[in-house]
Amino acid sequence: MKHPSSRELFQYWTALRGHRPAPERDEVDPGALRKVLGDSFVLTYDSRNGHPFRLAGTRLCGLFCRELKGASFLDLWDGASRPMAESLVEGVADEVSGMVVGVLAETATEPPLPLELLLLPLAHRMSVHARMIGVLAPLQTPYWIGIEPVQRLGLGTFRNLSPRIAPSLVPTIPERRGRPALVVLEGGRTD
Repeated sequence: MKHPSSRELFQYWTALRGHRPAPERDEVDPGALRKVLGDSFVLTYDSRNGHPFRLAGTRLCGLFCRELKGASFLDLWDGASRPMAESLVEGVADEVSGMVVGVLAETATEPPLPLELLLLPLAHRMSVHARMIGVLAPLQTPYWIGIEPVQRLGLGTFRNLSPRIAPSLVPTIPERRGRPALVVLEGGRTD
């Protein structure tokens, strides 16, 4: 994960989840995510309506120069990327695993803008086919946010954040007790 908002949301989601596949949606505290709220969103799992946005942050809406609440998540994608974006959403819910995705945003006049998408499942009464939380943020903030709307998104590379594959991408800092230990690593030249 490259974007700080993605890392912070993933760290929060992982801590909230504990040993469960996904945290309950009612457990998410917006106050704990205040730094990333502008880049974050919540989707309703509803394939018939393109998985509409239930909530969308101000910076995310600024990228598209419009309010995204109620808009279809799948309608943001270009024709070639839409089926794969739909498969990613389905995979996050079915496998109860997160995805981090490289995205290219296209406008009418500006060069393509690299974005990072993080999509994580939320449970509701033990069902993971209800809501998803995520972040969609530019890797560099363009000067044209709020002026030039993103017209479509293109899918790039993606990585599964399954607990089976990556139990946690959040680094843990071991507690230091006593004196530091000396570790000798073999290496050096062999002649």
